[in-house]
Amino acid sequence: MATRRSFLSLMAAAGLAPAVVSARGAAKIVVVGGGFAGVACARALRGLAPDLDVTLVASGRSFSACPFSSSVIAGLRAPGQQDFSYESLAALGITVATAGATGVDAAARTVTLAGGDTLPWDRLVLAPGVDMSWTAIAGYTEAAAERMPHAWTGGPQTVLLRRQLEAMEDGGLVVISAPATPYRCPPAPYERASLIAHYLKAAKPRSKVLILDAKDGFSKQHLFEEAWAALYPDMIERVSLSKGGSVTSVDPATMTVKTDFEDYKAAVANIVPPQKAAAIAARAGVADRTGWCPVEPVGFESTLQPGIHVLGDAALMGGMPKAAHAAAEQGKVCAAAIVARLAGRAPSEPTLDNICYSLAGPTYGFVEVNRYRPDKGQLLAVPGAVNTSPVGAAASLRAQEASEDEAWFHRLTSETFG
Repeated sequence: MATRRSFLSLMAAAGLAPAVVSARGAAKIVVVGGGFAGVACARALRGLAPDLDVTLVASGRSFSACPFSSSVIAGLRAPGQQDFSYESLAALGITVATAGATGVDAAARTVTLAGGDTLPWDRLVLAPGVDMSWTAIAGYTEAAAERMPHAWTGGPQTVLLRRQLEAMEDGGLVVISAPATPYRCPPAPYERASLIAHYLKAAKPRSKVLILDAKDGFSKQHLFEEAWAALYPDMIERVSLSKGGSVTSVDPATMTVKTDFEDYKAAVANIVPPQKAAAIAARAGVADRTGWCPVEPVGFESTLQPGIHVLGDAALMGGMPKAAHAAAEQGKVCAAAIVARLAGRAPSEPTLDNICYSLAGPTYGFVEVNRYRPDKGQLLAVPGAVNTSPVGAAASLRAQEASEDEAWFHRLTSETFG
């Protein structure tokens, strides 16, 4: 309901503008990135200003979603349930290019595609997601990820980790590394540990899950720890940063994961390294020395390159987390801001919702809902607006919120991908 409500308010903010034009005719908007942020933005642009020339640049014919990927890893969900096509966008009159973007010329205002073609733009939206920082953990390379998968981008890596768990002998140690923030979906490593433990409890009950964490605290910590004590006693162990949990190096040949204090021999290693904005962001000149993309908080225009907007996981959004629901909200807000600016109006300051569900088991869920608005040049949480599931709730509420998680995902993907 929050998604529909926010879109209606954006339509009111954008107003019924006349056709927006540039010197080349109808204004051309190129959106790079076929995930939640990019697709939501392209769809909203088309709805708010049908005369715009909107092109979505994706890296394939379908998108593999990360929410619920840990359910795939735990054998609770089929991989194909994560895949969403772009057919509904083409039906709306949005041009969909599936070759992928390889470069951006901010001065010439063009995007280069993998096949060599170029697309001109009056406004460019980058929603490219994340890349792994391959130099952050000694020994962890793209080749090593085939032995120690991160499974943090959906698709083949998710299936690889699932197959490794299925092949593991009972009694094996599953090591999960959790990076320092910022990274995509803050509670996801702990949901993953929970659902892997659910699989192991039923199929390989002598096995253990070890979380090596580069942080001392984490999102929804009390809720996860309560769930682990109730569902998986003595099966999940977490080593925090202050107790030596930060992974310093790995050896894929021996399946060894090392910290400053201890070496761990894993049967399966899910190494989630630090992340940064995908490479196209650096090529476009919108990533700073942190590897992320600073933006202003109203229309998410880059503070480094005017005319380019950055959304979703690639952007620095102040207090708003890198999450699917947040990304889709940003896409709609960005679309309204672009339409307003092309029509010569200042965009309205937005208020954005984020809904973040987590599963500790197939019938054990909890949720945090928050709101964000521009404040001091960033998107910051609205005081008093956070609403989190209570600790100590009845099993019936946990089951209800697990069911709501599935409904939320269905609603989000239906409204985004059609």
